[in-house]
Amino acid sequence: MEPLVRLTAEGGVATVTLDSPRNRNALSSRLVAELRETLTAVTADDSVRVVVLTGTGPVFCAGADLKEQRAGGAPPDVPGLLTLIWESPKPVVARLNGPARAGGLGLVTACDIAVGPDSATFAFSEVRLGVVPAMIAVTCLRRMEPRAAAEYFLTGEVFDARRAQEIGLLNRAVPPEELDATVAHYTGMLLRGAPEALAVAKRLPRMVPGASVAEDFARMAELSAERFASEEAQEGIAAFLEKRDPRWIP
Repeated sequence: MEPLVRLTAEGGVATVTLDSPRNRNALSSRLVAELRETLTAVTADDSVRVVVLTGTGPVFCAGADLKEQRAGGAPPDVPGLLTLIWESPKPVVARLNGPARAGGLGLVTACDIAVGPDSATFAFSEVRLGVVPAMIAVTCLRRMEPRAAAEYFLTGEVFDARRAQEIGLLNRAVPPEELDATVAHYTGMLLRGAPEALAVAKRLPRMVPGASVAEDFARMAELSAERFASEEAQEGIAAFLEKRDPRWIP
């Protein structure tokens, strides 16, 4: 049986590809299981510094596998998959190869950075099927502008990549011919960051703001002191002063 998820790695960047174009890379139980297994492996691989998530065919991800859902059986572990991406200590970049719908937008918003072609379209189509974007709302509502989320969750309307960028679903919407260069730009910058520092920096937008400004300053002062005392910081500062690359750059 051919795998539904493929993995390649080069220069510290692991590219994880959804390879189920026959059903538009829908989130079937098998695809979700294979994707979780692959992402778990690359997270544990010290040679991998950055992960790129992409797809084959004309669509990035069509959301749930509706034929499988209609047939019954246990649903795929989408919450576990999105949590794995969200909590990964390594930066994850979504490289959309085409449109995304419903659960596919859960994947996009679980990633730290998302880049897509300006020709792509998007929709939260759940309500038109009599369901709701419940599980993916956990990540989507942490990225999207709230009014826009309400609009598109309720209407199911299709919108374009420019609008997706405006409301926080994408970092960049670029011409298709610039997609790979833009992704390479991000991965190149991420590779220059120290691994532990990247893992901590990834959590900062979720940690701040807290209960109060005073509490935030107290927690961040403690965290800053920890990082300046770390081995990574000592190496990074030494490399800067000595005008050389730090050891973590591949």
